[in-house]
Amino acid sequence: MTEQTLHPVIADVTRRLVERSAPSRAAYLSRVRAAAGTGPAARTDLGCANLAHGFAASEPTEKVALRGRTKPNLAIVTSYNDMLSAHQPFVDYPPALKKAAVRAGGLAQVAGGVPAMCDGITQGRAGMQLSLYSRDVIAMSTAIALSHDMFDGALLLGVCDKIVPGLLIGALSFGHLPTVFVPAGPMPSGLPNGEKARVRQLHAEGKATRDELLAAEAASYHSKGTCTFYGTANSNQLLMEVMGLHLPGSSFVNPGTPLREALTRAAAERAVAITRQGGEPTPVGELVDERTIVNACVALLASGGSTNHTLHLVAIARAAGIALTWDDLSDLSAVVPLLCRIYPNGQADVNHFHAAGGIAFLVHTLLRAGLLHEDVQTIAGHGLSLYTREPVLRGAPSDGQSLTWEEGPKASLDHTVLRPADEPFAADGGLKVLTGDLGTAVIKTSAVAPEHRVVTAPALVFDDQADFLAAFADGALDGRDLVAVIRYQGPAANGMPELHKLTPALGVLQDRGQQVAIVTDGRMSGASGKVPAAIHVTPEAALGGPLSCVRDGDLVTVDALTGRLTVEADLRSRPATGRGPEGDEFSGTGRELFAAFRATVGPADAGASVFPAFDMPTPEVPVAQHA
Repeated sequence: MTEQTLHPVIADVTRRLVERSAPSRAAYLSRVRAAAGTGPAARTDLGCANLAHGFAASEPTEKVALRGRTKPNLAIVTSYNDMLSAHQPFVDYPPALKKAAVRAGGLAQVAGGVPAMCDGITQGRAGMQLSLYSRDVIAMSTAIALSHDMFDGALLLGVCDKIVPGLLIGALSFGHLPTVFVPAGPMPSGLPNGEKARVRQLHAEGKATRDELLAAEAASYHSKGTCTFYGTANSNQLLMEVMGLHLPGSSFVNPGTPLREALTRAAAERAVAITRQGGEPTPVGELVDERTIVNACVALLASGGSTNHTLHLVAIARAAGIALTWDDLSDLSAVVPLLCRIYPNGQADVNHFHAAGGIAFLVHTLLRAGLLHEDVQTIAGHGLSLYTREPVLRGAPSDGQSLTWEEGPKASLDHTVLRPADEPFAADGGLKVLTGDLGTAVIKTSAVAPEHRVVTAPALVFDDQADFLAAFADGALDGRDLVAVIRYQGPAANGMPELHKLTPALGVLQDRGQQVAIVTDGRMSGASGKVPAAIHVTPEAALGGPLSCVRDGDLVTVDALTGRLTVEADLRSRPATGRGPEGDEFSGTGRELFAAFRATVGPADAGASVFPAFDMPTPEVPVAQHA
């Protein structure tokens, strides 16, 4: 496919990203290229004792190959556990990947594992305070796995929320290694997500029993594979594919199918091919460049993806020496149309999206509209148009089917789920930066009805989400317009937990006709939607941000149309009130182990990371000046 003329805003954002990042990107690439070395294999320079330790447990034929130092050796880094439905399928991947690597002329070893916690299980509980920090723990765990200098490439096995961003950040520290992400796929469709949400709201109102709620949840989350709503996990999968780190069309193929198994084997074969010995060297640090990052932002916006990626994409970019800002995302959102309606932005799930044309059609229509960079490197080869293709199995199963890629659909098969760029659901991507005297925040409007996108109401201030839920249960929020200010939830306060457990209660109030919104320095889940939420407010309350001075009754405006987040009060003359958890209040559920993270974590608009930026410049224009 010939790339259409690039949209001027896409071109301008990319240009300024390249210019802003020039020193840090050059320093990063210098480090990556120096780490690549000059030998035929990564282990060439290992001493005899070092190398012997590296293959001591290998089979005899593998030992011979590893001693020979000529065959490429792939590191398998896995997030397998059998509690998470999305990651359970990985139990069978390492043996299959090893065999496929050998057939392709390489080797593979499981280099290490990374933790994988589930935000769905920890919502509203103390464990959620570890969730965002787990991304950086996963990055460090990935680095430990790759640190042995035994490997010429990597196969990364991860799906959900913080796991994929953490794996990629860790891999970018070893940017000289070719890296292939290997997905597991979504579970088959169960109870429709809209019906699940309806039962949740009924339970919040006391109109559904716990048994009824559990039955609905179990019918929705019912099988191996990723949850089917379009939250952070499935946003991860779509982004990895559009960034060229998955094989084309592999993100949303269900587990346990012949096609899924063939794609897993093909991932190992491709990883061998893109090593230096394989003849198509494709270091991940070179692949992930400014154009790739812009493509990821565009795909997130066009699909209505998770707000968590306003943190993760910034952190991923910074790990590659690229200074992405919220301004960039907001400017892109103004011109990138919303092309998908996947729950919570619609009624369909990711299986419906995949059947309607999926990523192949989404990439096709965005390329034709000049909204994506075609001129990028991917693990499949050069050019993003490779990702307009779909994998298919040809031949009879009895004769051994062969995997091939064929052109995907050039028209949507279901316009209620997926549309072309010239017939969008909305003209913009539904992500906006809010600024004002309460700080800087982001808001996602793709699931918010137009009549709810501007809310002016008195503040009700809570320092703990449990206090809000108690007030709701007591009827204290009934019949009144309000902006719920949930503060001391930022990265330095308590790890920036998701506050998705508030969504059913807020939805009930909105459905009763009350004007409601939420303003918080915490996060909302990628599954949150219809209630306007100014989230990731920075500077956060725990570090003296304006939210610490807001009082009950202050008139707050959340305006997603003009991008304003204001309060009718002079906060400068007020002392801070309230506080986050302190001292022994952090004991339990492992929270006491993360004091160093709370003390060193950066702000939300810098990715909420504990890692120092890699020679990163200060953005030339602060977001707050764009009011």
